[in-house]
Amino acid sequence: MGNVTAFGTTAAGQDVHKITLSRGDLVASVITKGATLQSVRLAGVAHDLTLGSDNLADYEGKMRSNGALVAPVVNRFTGARAPIGGKTFQFEANQSGRHTLHFGAAGTQHKVWTIAEVSDSAVTLALTLPAGEGNMPGNRPVRATFAVTERGLQMDVTATTDAVTLFNAANHSYWNLDGSETWAGHALRIDAFAYLPTTADFTPTGEIAPVAGTAFDLRQMRAVIPGQDQFDHNFCLMGGSGSLRDVLWLKGASGLTMTIATTEAGIQVYDGRNAMRPGRSRFEGLAIEAQNWPDAPNHPGFPSIELAAGATYHQTTEWRFGR
Repeated sequence: MGNVTAFGTTAAGQDVHKITLSRGDLVASVITKGATLQSVRLAGVAHDLTLGSDNLADYEGKMRSNGALVAPVVNRFTGARAPIGGKTFQFEANQSGRHTLHFGAAGTQHKVWTIAEVSDSAVTLALTLPAGEGNMPGNRPVRATFAVTERGLQMDVTATTDAVTLFNAANHSYWNLDGSETWAGHALRIDAFAYLPTTADFTPTGEIAPVAGTAFDLRQMRAVIPGQDQFDHNFCLMGGSGSLRDVLWLKGASGLTMTIATTEAGIQVYDGRNAMRPGRSRFEGLAIEAQNWPDAPNHPGFPSIELAAGATYHQTTEWRFGR
């Protein structure tokens, strides 16, 4: 297919490909390293809407999560452990030597996926996570489809397992609708009834705090300010999980807009304070990650991310753009 091109070779010698998808005014590029959304362009707009790179080495370095599909479990495990099927499992403590972040070295963001199907407007990437990798049980075939549709860009993720396991995936793209140095000038709305307060280590305390009366009340669109609005939190979305519904609205000073719909119960927003691309500034983009609530197995009141043997995990997330 003409829309599949070479993107580079990893330090380990694996070839990485770039798939360019287009329909109407929208062009999106995905690379097979990390099932990464590398670029999102709108016709007539001179800048990229997401923070990517044309250099594969960046994605093996500081940008290893930028745009990637993070699985089998995104976000954090307090104490680098979690119960599965009644038994406690220990995982890599890659955050401060105490907690697990984005499942450490065994995360799918580090892997080169296989192209299973491709067309001018859609690509399906696949890989299988072997039982015991990162100490997570179950052989888990995973498929991720990115499609440019009449509505926008859609991502479908499915996974199955042959043993009880945990699964919570998220696309980890950073967004700046203005192509500017920082996301200053953006406005944000999130249809969330609560948020998850965190410890000094950014792990959930276990409290489910109503947004009403707090700086996390974004139920009405309002301007957000780098450094003043400090985000590295999960927002608990209206409607729970299962139904695809609009949950987040972002608007740039340029007038460009992005609406995110998802089937997930939560959406993590990170302000990008320490997520600099090479040569760029702090707060360049907002990371927006539709997912189930983080650290869920360690908090009985959180929605479960346990996946039974023979069961199927399914997430749909959609990005729509306007001006």
